Amino acid sequence: MRPGGSKVAFFSPGEAKLLREAGHPRGWTRGEVLMREGEEAHSVVLLTDGLVKVTVDSANGYTSLLALRGPGELLGEFSCIDGRPRGATVTAMRRSEGAVVAAEAFLRLLERDPGLCLTVLRSVVGRLRDSDGLRAEQGARTTRARVAGLLVKLAVQYGSAAPETLPGAVAVQVNQRELAAATGASRESVVRCLRAMQQEGLVATRRGRTVVLDLAGLRRWAEE
Repeated sequence: MRPGGSKVAFFSPGEAKLLREAGHPRGWTRGEVLMREGEEAHSVVLLTDGLVKVTVDSANGYTSLLALRGPGELLGEFSCIDGRPRGATVTAMRRSEGAVVAAEAFLRLLERDPGLCLTVLRSVVGRLRDSDGLRAEQGARTTRARVAGLLVKLAVQYGSAAPETLPGAVAVQVNQRELAAATGASRESVVRCLRAMQQEGLVATRRGRTVVLDLAGLRRWAEE
């Protein structure tokens, strides 16, 4: 799923319990890598708390932000299912916790439980649709609309209250470089967009994050 994309296929309480019981709990500190691009897949992770980012490195050293994932989302299932190396790196953006399930145990669960298998399938299909939608948006919308739309979706799905900035404000743990990578824009263009948004009182920027001050106003920018 791309950042703030279509609704995640969250697991039912019973399905989440099955995954937790099949694995073991684990925690990660901010900046710690959960999974690394190119490595062999030995497990999946059901995230239970925190926030992680999914990135891919290109040959020229450019890092693309593919997605942010939060509690209730599954990580690493693609490689466990098809047996290929990890296609992306997953890094904790803040203290995160989850259940680590060995690949063999995960596949056995899918074979035994049709409901769980269908939930995973729906999640995979949703992410593929989001990927297609992102490519279409990058050619059809202005940079300003893409950045505003991404911030709205991130604030709604993964934001945390920031009352110290302004009552009702929502902080999003994403920096300028990551916004540029996720919207297919240059960092310079993103900086100009954020500056214009600040002048309109829509956002405030902090080290390593963006604070949404006026969600309704930001929505209007996203719909232009």
